[in-house]
Amino acid sequence: MPQTTLEKTPDNRTHTLMIDGAGCSSCVVKIEKSIQAVNGVTSASMNFADRTVTVSGSADTDVIVQAVQAAGYKATVQVATRDEEAMEEKERSDTAHYNSLMRDMAIALALGVPLMIYGLFIGDMSVSSNLERVSWLTVGLVTLAIMIFSGKHFYTGAWHSFKNHSANMDTLIALGTGTAWLYSMAVVIMPSAFPELARHVYFEATAMIIGLINLGMAMELRARGRTSEAIKRLIGLQPKTARVVRGSEEVDIDIAQVQLNDVVRVRPGEKIPVDGEVIEGHTSIDESMLTGEPVPVAKQLGDKVSTGTINKSGSFLFKATKIGKDTVLAQIIAMVKQAQNSKPQIGRLADKISSYFVPAIMIIAVLSALVWLNFGPQPSIAYAIVTATTVLIIACPCALGLATPMSVMVGVGKAAESGVLIRNAQALQTASKITTMVLDKTGTITQGTPSVTDIVTTGSFDEDAILALAASLEAGSEHPLAQAIIESARQRGLERTPAQHFKAITGQGVSAVVGEHALLFGNEALMQAHNVDLGTHTRKATSLASEAKTPMYFAIDQQLQAIIAVADPIKDDSIAAIKRLQKQGIKVIMLTGDNRDTAKAIAEKAGVEEFFAQVLPKHKLEKIRLLQEEGHIVGMCGDGINDAPALALANVGFAIGTGTDVAIESADVTLMRGSLHGLADAIAISKATLDNIKQNLFGAFIYNSAGVPIAAGVLFPMMGVLLNPVIAGAAMAFSSVTVVSNANRLRFFKPSKH
Repeated sequence: MPQTTLEKTPDNRTHTLMIDGAGCSSCVVKIEKSIQAVNGVTSASMNFADRTVTVSGSADTDVIVQAVQAAGYKATVQVATRDEEAMEEKERSDTAHYNSLMRDMAIALALGVPLMIYGLFIGDMSVSSNLERVSWLTVGLVTLAIMIFSGKHFYTGAWHSFKNHSANMDTLIALGTGTAWLYSMAVVIMPSAFPELARHVYFEATAMIIGLINLGMAMELRARGRTSEAIKRLIGLQPKTARVVRGSEEVDIDIAQVQLNDVVRVRPGEKIPVDGEVIEGHTSIDESMLTGEPVPVAKQLGDKVSTGTINKSGSFLFKATKIGKDTVLAQIIAMVKQAQNSKPQIGRLADKISSYFVPAIMIIAVLSALVWLNFGPQPSIAYAIVTATTVLIIACPCALGLATPMSVMVGVGKAAESGVLIRNAQALQTASKITTMVLDKTGTITQGTPSVTDIVTTGSFDEDAILALAASLEAGSEHPLAQAIIESARQRGLERTPAQHFKAITGQGVSAVVGEHALLFGNEALMQAHNVDLGTHTRKATSLASEAKTPMYFAIDQQLQAIIAVADPIKDDSIAAIKRLQKQGIKVIMLTGDNRDTAKAIAEKAGVEEFFAQVLPKHKLEKIRLLQEEGHIVGMCGDGINDAPALALANVGFAIGTGTDVAIESADVTLMRGSLHGLADAIAISKATLDNIKQNLFGAFIYNSAGVPIAAGVLFPMMGVLLNPVIAGAAMAFSSVTVVSNANRLRFFKPSKH
């Protein structure tokens, strides 16, 4: 796994800041620009959905916070050192903010709702007598108190934006509600200055809009909390304590106190507290949180165990090899957060549009007011105020800013639950467009480690006797095929006998004496050199070779006793996974450095349409480039160092998580399971996420595009319909809730396995 830590070097640190006061994606652009202008900052990326910004560089945090405050927003540094503490810190902050918004909503609606009921069913909200002037003046002052108490954050945000020569959602709300209140107060104080029909007050609109938008923001905040479920679950997997062996005793200590090389005891049903290596005992471990694979994995002496996985059976001891931020789980959490904070191209487009959207709406509001003043019916000034206010309120682009980051957060988290780690949001977007998938053979389609596939006996010895003697003979060899023989004997529980007079014969095989038997193990040339009669058994060897297996002859005392075939077998689920890719309309190509006969046999068995054999690493690179020049969007999946250049060049690189760190570091996506089903899952989740983003963007754009003309009054000449500012406020508030809810639908998405 790649190393991902918060503190990289003294001169290149990464900080997380929590932002307060950001109302729309134009705020995101402004905050990022203000931070990037600070000397020493190398990058700044804000996650609008999460209201956090990740800053890298050597700049001091105090200077960064001051830059954000100068831009009109509040920033606090996330001081928690552990992910769990950081999540709790954020949840406390969100809860306090939610309670504050609900309180502000209740206060504003306590005035707005009775006023609205009065205006609809009881009386006329106009000023025609001194008693009404006094009554409405009292209401106006109460409304002002509500604006100051419940709507303060809108007006302070608008003022900061004004000072910075910019505009945002707060600007629109402040202008809309402020205009309605000022007009109403002017009518109350100087009713004679207005035509009789224009002596209408809109205090209920100001109070209702502030209340409804606070309610919408509270509901959005509550819904946003659900998008972090994947991160919460991952963090929740980290145990809080570990049972460490101290001398002759076993003591429970806080997880932060575990040191490298500590010996840790894990009992049945407990979670593994840190990464390590088994030194005593054996067990089976549920690694589904890492790989998405539900079947427990057997562990014994020397095997690695990972933080957060669950010990299913036996008690065992292991030595801590990675702690804190270096554990696999910590790195997974860091990668998921990094991806959730990044932006795909489609999201950057939305940010750019939003940065121009608010000023454009302000111009439209002024123009609509001028049209009503000059061409509208009486009272034209009242109509002008109402339409301008409604345009400003309904057009707030909060939903537009949420559309992309909400879907990305849920999509990346969903992928992590399936054992697919996506490094950045651009890879998430591009994966949905892949037309050609290039697969390495060894370790990707195949298991990557040779194993015994066939033992064909030709004499009086049975399979176990043959395998025990062969393993005894190969014990002195370091050849990969020898390791396959030894491992096969170990799995069968066969005992080895020390070999004598061991001799490796270059290009032919090995010979030795085991017990009373002289053994020969190798190819046809070795048998011929020692006058071993192969008879018609060469046909069987040829047949095995055609199946991408390596056949070896085994002779005992000059007599052929068996043909043992070793191969790197295709993974159990590779064939089904390749079919899934092909059903998605993706062309699958296999590249391998192996010989053509082996490559052909593997390709045919796996169902791969096209393959290229004896390909060097630089040729893999050239093949990827050639496919891209032909117009293909290319995905590349591999696990070895020789795959790293091709993984980096591909439009999306997929690394098998069981492979090398170099391959994983070069890739955009890591498949923790080591299964090609992860490829199909990643692409399916990518497509679902992109569809969700498009639905959100379409809804937000259509909402604003359709809402603004109606708010400006285009339907009035034909249908006599004019949108009430209160309805506009409610619609604007709940559009964000709709976007967040649609993004949360992704949490229930399950990739098809067929």
